Amino acid sequence: MATYEQVKDVPNHPEIYLIDVRRPDELKQTGTIPASINIPLDELERALNLDGAAFKSKYGRTKPEKGAKIIFSCRSGNRVLEAEKIAKGLGFSNVVIYKGSWNEWAQREGL
Repeated sequence: MATYEQVKDVPNHPEIYLIDVRRPDELKQTGTIPASINIPLDELERALNLDGAAFKSKYGRTKPEKGAKIIFSCRSGNRVLEAEKIAKGLGFSNVVIYKGSWNEWAQREGL
């Protein structure tokens, strides 16, 4: 499980993927965690199956390798469990969740 401190440090580690699985309308209401990329949960399996060029075109970042560290976040820490299961089912081996997700982030950041 990822901690607030680890998530806050993600901008200093471009090799780590912080994937927010909330819907775009949720992000408009709350904002985002710096360095996160948005892949809504209902798109996640399809996104992780894209070829590298298509992934980069759609999400603005190179596609993670199977061994890349991926941290999933959502609003309250529930959807991350499903995201973790999807990614691990596709062979991504270094997957963790940010259980506090946006709610903890916003509270710790004073938002």
